[in-house]
Amino acid sequence: MNERATAPGGLALIESLVNTLDVETGTDTLGTQEGRAAFGLAEADVPGATTLREALRAVCLAHAGHRPPEGPTVPALDRLLAAAPLRVTVDEAGAAALRPVAEPAGLTARVAVAVAEASAEGTWARLKACEAEDCRWAYYDRSPAGRRRWCSMSVCGARAKMRTYRARRDADPA
Repeated sequence: MNERATAPGGLALIESLVNTLDVETGTDTLGTQEGRAAFGLAEADVPGATTLREALRAVCLAHAGHRPPEGPTVPALDRLLAAAPLRVTVDEAGAAALRPVAEPAGLTARVAVAVAEASAEGTWARLKACEAEDCRWAYYDRSPAGRRRWCSMSVCGARAKMRTYRARRDADPA
């Protein structure tokens, strides 16, 4: 389901974090050394990263107009990001940027910067999660109207449309 371009800017970090869990197979790359290294995590950091990931998935589902079936909710992300205070820095040219208060920045602080920057750019709400319950893959909605429902029309969208077609066909008494 990785046929699309990644999300722009810091949203790529969030998209890749949410997609460390393949809901369909149950494979979690945060459980591997390589997967943890991609985010600068130690094994002891995994429970916190998993909580952050699922809170981000809940927000991505909300962006797509869906409710998460269980687990963290949107307010959970608010509480997690509150633990990662940011500050505004201004360089010699006068350009302002958000930076974590603590250095080196942990995963939650890097996510907080990405969320703040994406919100300012108006791209935050376009990071969504697939409508398919057996997928929930995060994707960046590049459609003009911003109403995409599936991570991949050729996989999840096609499956959903086929289920709808079969249900209609089976309900037709003719």
